[in-house]
Amino acid sequence: MNPERLSTTRLLAYSAPSLVTSVAALPMALFVPAFYADDLGVPLAAVGGAIAFSRLLDVVTDPLIGALSDRRKLPLGRRKPWMLLGVPLFLYSLWQIFVPGDAASTTHLLIWSALLYLGFTMIDLPHKAWGAELSTDYDERSRITSAREAISTAGQVLLLAALVWLAARGIEDAASQLYGIAVAVVVALPLLMAACLLGVGERAPEQIDVPRPRLVEGLRLVAANPAFRRMVGCVLFFVSGVAIQGTLHRLVLADVMLDEGRFPTMILLENLGTLLAVPLWLKLSVRIGKHPALMLAALWIAVWSVPLAFLREGQTTALVAIVVVRGASFASILFLANSIAADVIDVDTLESGEQRSGLFFAVWGMVIKLSLALGVVLGTTLPAAAGYAPADELIEPAIQARLMAIYGGVPALAMAAGALFLRGFPITRERHAAVRAALDAHAQRRAARGGAQSDSADRQPTSG
Repeated sequence: MNPERLSTTRLLAYSAPSLVTSVAALPMALFVPAFYADDLGVPLAAVGGAIAFSRLLDVVTDPLIGALSDRRKLPLGRRKPWMLLGVPLFLYSLWQIFVPGDAASTTHLLIWSALLYLGFTMIDLPHKAWGAELSTDYDERSRITSAREAISTAGQVLLLAALVWLAARGIEDAASQLYGIAVAVVVALPLLMAACLLGVGERAPEQIDVPRPRLVEGLRLVAANPAFRRMVGCVLFFVSGVAIQGTLHRLVLADVMLDEGRFPTMILLENLGTLLAVPLWLKLSVRIGKHPALMLAALWIAVWSVPLAFLREGQTTALVAIVVVRGASFASILFLANSIAADVIDVDTLESGEQRSGLFFAVWGMVIKLSLALGVVLGTTLPAAAGYAPADELIEPAIQARLMAIYGGVPALAMAAGALFLRGFPITRERHAAVRAALDAHAQRRAARGGAQSDSADRQPTSG
């Protein structure tokens, strides 16, 4: 039996908070802007500006939280205290946004959105860094990250299923839906976080006897890591490509298919397909390696995006079917990329002398957030440049064709371009085994020196 393999109980305990934290992101994108603009009377441009500015602040705080969780060893460990501190901030901010009462305003949304994202960063970033340190095994890391992403996707599936169920019973107003989501999160997150923090221990950080770099120098070294730069490049294309399609899903259904009501069902089925496919991609990564599997996952999305460009009005069923099949590799892209990032951190630990998982995942998070923003920008500006205007009552067939070309073609090109970054990726299973052997040898030498020093101290004569 692999000593690095986590039991199913510990794996589920570690992944548990993701079931709830993932639920907050979807309403912030799909429901909160319309709720504040339509129901609460806050100008839509102001709503968008407030959320966008709070995300920019979030990008700035990521490296700080990452570095602090790497360096500050507290009684509960390096990662757990930050997650614990993040919970009340996350929950209170979420409640203020989702259930604002009479306090709703642009300023209110800006302040509490910034604090919500800060609380999320305090939970999510140390959580991912901790996951990278739970095992040093090449394949077990993929199992850990896949479990976390599967649980996260399951949370979104449950949320979407609940919203579809509520809509079927006539409960469609945003205020009621957001109130229900807020109550569920406030009740569930403390329980799941307790299971995580009490059920799983932290490993001691790996260190080698070289000088520890400061934060700015650490960021420079992270950026200089060639394997990490490759991962940044591929994720930039992957996430922005997916975000373009996500931005256009509803608009395509409304203005090309003329069937906007299918949107909740389509998103639910897409996430369900993603969830069910996770074990298959995990098995494939064990068989052929992580980066070849990640390349295939990206190309899978690229291939199935192409037919979307040729669909027109009346083909909603075909659209939903393709979206579900295409989305089967979404979670694999996230968990395989995160697992590969953990292997990159091992190489950095060997070269730098310090295990900087928090800092690496902070930069990683910044790239993902900027990629999402880029995808949203491209998903709105490219259709506009092609002559598409959602406010028009009737979209001309030529403009519909251009919109569908952007919807299917641009993401396909982005996924294919991202896959090119993984050709000849330097950290294979064999390379990782050599790095781990070197790190283990350093750890044994440190332990031997520590034992020798202890023996020497015991042999010192005592006075009196």
